[in-house]
Amino acid sequence: MTLGIFSIVTTEILPIGLLTPIGDSFALSPGRTGWLMTMPGLVAAVAAPVITVTTARLDRRLMLCALMVLLAAANFLAAAGSTYWLELVARAMVGMTIGGFWSIGAGLAARLVPERWAARATAVIFSAVPLGSVLGVPAGTFVGEHAGWRVPFAVLGVVAVGVLAALVVFVPPLPPLQVTRLGLLRDVLRQRQTRVGLIATCLIVTAHFGTYTYVTTLLRDHVSTLLLIYGVAGLAGNLLAGTTIARHLRATFLTSALLIAAATLLLPVAGRSTAGAVVLLVVWGLAYGAVPVCSMTWFARSAPTAPEAATVLFTSSFQATLSAGALLGGLVVDLTSASSAFVCGSVVALLAAAALTGSVLDRR
Repeated sequence: MTLGIFSIVTTEILPIGLLTPIGDSFALSPGRTGWLMTMPGLVAAVAAPVITVTTARLDRRLMLCALMVLLAAANFLAAAGSTYWLELVARAMVGMTIGGFWSIGAGLAARLVPERWAARATAVIFSAVPLGSVLGVPAGTFVGEHAGWRVPFAVLGVVAVGVLAALVVFVPPLPPLQVTRLGLLRDVLRQRQTRVGLIATCLIVTAHFGTYTYVTTLLRDHVSTLLLIYGVAGLAGNLLAGTTIARHLRATFLTSALLIAAATLLLPVAGRSTAGAVVLLVVWGLAYGAVPVCSMTWFARSAPTAPEAATVLFTSSFQATLSAGALLGGLVVDLTSASSAFVCGSVVALLAAAALTGSVLDRR
């Protein structure tokens, strides 16, 4: 499961590290090239409820395997596509994979391990998010810089085939325990704490991807190394959050929002030096590494009797705002500057912190 999400996350965010060469290849502005980040999120936001509901009676392992086939095809198309619209088609296929695999797979930890290990297993699965930043994006950026930006996508296609084989061999059959219907999704969404988590997730993810998508426009030297440093910090943030969210969910989520606000505000100025960029990317990585596991845990606690429905809401909200953040950030970058986009992102992160301040979920 972790390997599957790792391959998905790496595929989804790889264009961040390759934004300039891809844009140059098709003669596009940074904002237009950023549509490669917008497309998967938009599709995933719709695909999450649609795929989960329409396939609710199918074995979950079978669905995960089918989605991994789709991811492999998407990566091979991205590697071979000769026009920008074919790249967007490939990214739409990635979005379908994200929506289905995340919604079905991210909540399966409790079925794969004893109950007492469920929280740790969830953190392990979500460690794939920072691992994509630690290993996937820097490695893909390095390969793309030296062998061409298409090669990393071809490699990811091969990785997806390997994950498909691992799912078939190692994951047991997983018949659905509860049929997820649209009515159940509505019931979960009506709960106050679910809405608080939804607002906080939307704001903090918008802030992150409205800025991080264009971070390479601010990093002048050692881009792949700096992205690696960010990814290592993200992995540390994920592991740290895995030990703190059991008792201090709101505080962990709130701290992450505040640190992201500080890092995005200061990076356009202090990040001009390599030392300043390193410090701020470490802070940013630590903060954002905790966000996915905090968000997913928040939704899960809000709907303990409907885990798959909670995961659908997490996936849909996360991906919709990921795409919105990348799109809005690109508009600001093209109309003004990357520095302005980072200031706007800081303000949005502060709004997320304000939303979390009024919640008392982890006090109950």
